[in-house]
Amino acid sequence: MPNETPPADRPRVVHFVTGGFSGATQVAVDLCLSALRGGPFEPVLVLRRKRHTPMARVEALKAQGLSVHLVSGWSHLVTIAELASLLRGLQPAALLAHGFPEHLLGRHAGVRAGVPVLIQVEHNSRERYTAWSRWQSRQLARRSAALVGVSEGVRQSLLAQGLPADKTIAIPNGIDLERFAQAGGDREAGVLMSARFARQKDHATLIDAMALLASRHGLRPPLQLAGTGPRQARMQAKVQQMALGGQVRFLGHHGDMPGLLRSQAIYVLSTHYEGMPLALVEAMAAGCGCIASDVIGVRGVVEDGVTGLLVPEGDAAALADAIARLLHDPALAARLGAAARERALAEHGVALMRERYEALITRCATIAGRAASGRV
Repeated sequence: MPNETPPADRPRVVHFVTGGFSGATQVAVDLCLSALRGGPFEPVLVLRRKRHTPMARVEALKAQGLSVHLVSGWSHLVTIAELASLLRGLQPAALLAHGFPEHLLGRHAGVRAGVPVLIQVEHNSRERYTAWSRWQSRQLARRSAALVGVSEGVRQSLLAQGLPADKTIAIPNGIDLERFAQAGGDREAGVLMSARFARQKDHATLIDAMALLASRHGLRPPLQLAGTGPRQARMQAKVQQMALGGQVRFLGHHGDMPGLLRSQAIYVLSTHYEGMPLALVEAMAAGCGCIASDVIGVRGVVEDGVTGLLVPEGDAAALADAIARLLHDPALAARLGAAARERALAEHGVALMRERYEALITRCATIAGRAASGRV
């Protein structure tokens, strides 16, 4: 167990998140790696171990110089106890607990360990809260310095839970823009969606839309689906049942998403709910003509008719019409893509996201320090 006093000029900040390498994990990782390059805080990443935690990725993060720790994930009580013990040794200035239920477990541990600044980071607009977990969330909010939603829509969902407005803010997610420094060239008139095959994502509506493109518009563009997940086999069966096997490719995990995005004219995010979708921001940064479901978390990213097109959730016909519109009007797709890229580069970089979190942590630490010394 670590038992080191952090350097006075660079106090530690711990990011606690699922070891399932979800979107929340990617945000925490990006914040930590960015902070390694400079800034006022020394980052530490703590992962709640899952059965499928990819240890190769954990070792790759350590190889980059990041301090990474894992705590047990099989029992909430064990997770809290192990994390509290780890925090006592690390003595961080702040703990950022990302995602549900990790933001509950992390803050319980932080309270036990006496961490001076506790911050909840909510990554989705719809989570499986029970009455018990909602009660815990309200109680822990009293002990927390700030509650962060990763988009304005997520901030509003936190407020709808009855959490304190004076502590609840929005800090939009960012991506590593260096990976998208190169603009796209010639693009295939195809459709791409990169997303985990899970209940949250709506691949089924996109597949239905591809069938409607053929029957209503006479269009049969290639569709590439990047990602893996528990519902992949079901979607593969649906593609075969609809006789779209020659048109739809399942790519699995793709090692060069920037290159893949730059090769396609249209990116689609068909989804039921979001926090703030990193995959969509990446598509914007790559200059794709973007089409997305009009749901919380997406509305604050895509401006309809300016940086992309929004369609009603679960509406295959509307999605087919939007895809057909961009296929028939490549100039419109290019214009939307250029505006999307400009927006992503200006507003959604990791550096800007990190600056916002660092400013929040500094402000909260200052207030906590004054309270501890009686100078409130």
